[in-house]
Amino acid sequence: MLVPSHFREENQEKLQQYIREYSFGVLVVADSDGIDANHLPFHFSCSEDHPLGTLRCHVARVNPVWQRIENGASVLAIFQGPDAYVSPSWYETKAETGRVVPTWNYLAVHAQGKGLIFQEHAWLKEHLHQLTDLHESSRENPWSVDDAPSEFTSRLVKAIVGIEIRIETLTGQVKASQNHPERNRAGVKAGLAEGSASDSAMSEFIS
Repeated sequence: MLVPSHFREENQEKLQQYIREYSFGVLVVADSDGIDANHLPFHFSCSEDHPLGTLRCHVARVNPVWQRIENGASVLAIFQGPDAYVSPSWYETKAETGRVVPTWNYLAVHAQGKGLIFQEHAWLKEHLHQLTDLHESSRENPWSVDDAPSEFTSRLVKAIVGIEIRIETLTGQVKASQNHPERNRAGVKAGLAEGSASDSAMSEFIS
């Protein structure tokens, strides 16, 4: 994606944190058969061997996307945070010059890397534990994969295939009115704070 310098987020740790916070992403694959996109929950982790991070997800075995990855298709994972319409009425400069137009503020992270396929029961079971435990951790009575009968989960595990992306490049954009003077940014921040949940979340990125 094209990222103007004033919107580019260079801090890799921040980009990794955004992936953790907005972990439901889009898995895009491209090869000679064309382009395909799947909307999936991801689990993100870092290690010394892969400092930019590793993404893990899974798809139904009947989904041909995993075979395309296995055959060498290019892989891109896209994560998007809050976004919001920005009204030019919030700009103080509107009254001064009138030279303002609407725009859209948003957060996006692109992770590109090597895609690997895993079909081993142990790998898949560990992945499901990691993914579920992460999202259940804040609940008073968290559910565990082990709470379900083992023969039931084993049957379901056989119906999925694991995908791992070892990230090689991370590109991020936080478009939060940085290209406007402070008085315009203040107006946008106040306007978004009074809007929807997504608007309010986007307002927190404006300084």
